[in-house]
Amino acid sequence: MPHPQPARSREQRKQDALHRLEKDTDAWVSTASADGAPTLVPLWFAWDGETLLMATRRTNPTAVNLTPRGRAHIALGHTRDVVMIEATAEVVEDTDLPTASGDAFAGKFGWDLRGRPAWVYLRFTPHAVRAWRESNEQPGRDLMTDGRWLV
Repeated sequence: MPHPQPARSREQRKQDALHRLEKDTDAWVSTASADGAPTLVPLWFAWDGETLLMATRRTNPTAVNLTPRGRAHIALGHTRDVVMIEATAEVVEDTDLPTASGDAFAGKFGWDLRGRPAWVYLRFTPHAVRAWRESNEQPGRDLMTDGRWLV
């Protein structure tokens, strides 16, 4: 097993997490139904500096699960450079989506879902963010708690 790189400072981890939020396109999204059945799906996302915007068919389990609970876990990266996000979520109809948000999503992916009634947008507001690479970064992995950046 290779030796881990030196642990990054929390400030560097925050910068790396923000870079991933701005540049990455894919996230794993975990939700649970009202009876606790888990669902894990990959979705595209756009980051506006405060929230992640995603889209899915309104009948897909991810959108359905968000209605009763409004909570999700999101993972970016891979197992040796992960950003874990706990978020509150809301389903947003395209008619309620700010134009700038719809334009940003369409611009990032070349895919405009506005005007397609089978689809909804999902807006995720992080309240906890953790980031680490190896076991040496487990201490201090909390970067956000209660919606506030700690660094």
